[in-house]
Amino acid sequence: MGKLFGTDGVRGVANIEPMTVETATQLGRGISYVFKSAPRRHKIVVGKDTRLSGYMIENALTAGICSMGVDVLVVGPLPTPGIAFITSSMRADAGVVISASHNPFQDNGIKFFSRDGFKLPDEIETEIERLVFSDSIDYLRPTAAEVGKAFRVDDAVGRYIVFLKGTFPKDLTLEGFKIVLDCANGAAYKVAPAVFGELGAELVTFGVEPNGENINMGCGSLFPEVISKAVRENKADVGIALDGDADRVVFVDENGALVDGDHIMAICAAGMMRNNRLKKNTLVATVMSNIGLEIAMKNMGGKIVRTAVGDRYVVEEMLKNGYNLGGEKSGHILFLDHNTTGDGVISALQVLALMKRQDKKLSELTKIMEAYPQVLLNVEVKQRREINDIPEIASKIQNIEQKLGDKGRIIIRFSGTEPVLRIMLEGEDEAEIITMAQELKHCVETVLGV
Repeated sequence: MGKLFGTDGVRGVANIEPMTVETATQLGRGISYVFKSAPRRHKIVVGKDTRLSGYMIENALTAGICSMGVDVLVVGPLPTPGIAFITSSMRADAGVVISASHNPFQDNGIKFFSRDGFKLPDEIETEIERLVFSDSIDYLRPTAAEVGKAFRVDDAVGRYIVFLKGTFPKDLTLEGFKIVLDCANGAAYKVAPAVFGELGAELVTFGVEPNGENINMGCGSLFPEVISKAVRENKADVGIALDGDADRVVFVDENGALVDGDHIMAICAAGMMRNNRLKKNTLVATVMSNIGLEIAMKNMGGKIVRTAVGDRYVVEEMLKNGYNLGGEKSGHILFLDHNTTGDGVISALQVLALMKRQDKKLSELTKIMEAYPQVLLNVEVKQRREINDIPEIASKIQNIEQKLGDKGRIIIRFSGTEPVLRIMLEGEDEAEIITMAQELKHCVETVLGV
């Protein structure tokens, strides 16, 4: 049996396995079977970002779901967290997102939410995978009135906008704020300008004219230089850049300096601790978050719990131990008091509220954390092997760890969505860790490179 699910659903080049019409149809049948329980009418929400291939995959998924006697609520282009919200608020049995997040337009992906708006645990994904690759449900073919129907939810965008605005303090507005906003020509191109605009902000917008092919293309959270330049030119208060499915966000301050997810978490953790709203005074972050974040939390009287890379692991830890703030350096921040998954607009609203409440510029708020120099390199690989079983690479890593001691960190991991090995080094001396990272990259390329 093949492997369909990575760290964030199924992903690949559209119209090439596994992102084909045939597999999408089978995934629709599989998710329907898994969540079909009591003898009643079931419904599954299906939404997407703005990729051209979204039409094709949306129809295939819908066909598969309806073929199992389950109804489909089609919401069209909507941020991933918006689909989680609609799934939960409409009491659907599950939600499906068609998106490859920050990947280029030719890629696409499929990820699932349970009825409570959380991503599926590994065991349910494994069961769906088994159903896709087996013929165990091929015989299940409802007929006549038992076949599913598809309904378009025309007011999904409006519902989500109202929900988002409700997460912003009622006694505040964004009047007097000039915001540069980049929606990456993605799923938030309608939602985000409406939210910030209706709250009173003056907007300078980028990435709000999707054509099916320009999602993430030279815009959005992967290209913060766009908003950095625009903030300086427009003398704006802040710049906000979302990714293609709007579950992550990065900022630039009033000077055009980048503010990543680690700084956002530090700022928000401080604000929540000030109001006794950070549960157990604990922030959940991944192994990729800067050691400076740990130091900042310790100085505030809090602590960090680290997880493996991937927002699903952050959420699992938060739910398991009752935490309410977590996230990733990439800008994927989770406020479980507000939504069940990372939500770029909610994250932005929380930061803007703190700026308003404290009457401080973003550059002032970011001083709460000092980041250690960090180097992140990607190496394209032709195969995945256990790193500890490769003597040349294992020896090089051990030497680096000895040199860094307790003044730095090294993290080596394979990407969950691409044929890439990620190398992260952190330490006090930037020149030294750059040299170490380049040497390790060369070693990996020699052994595993394409």
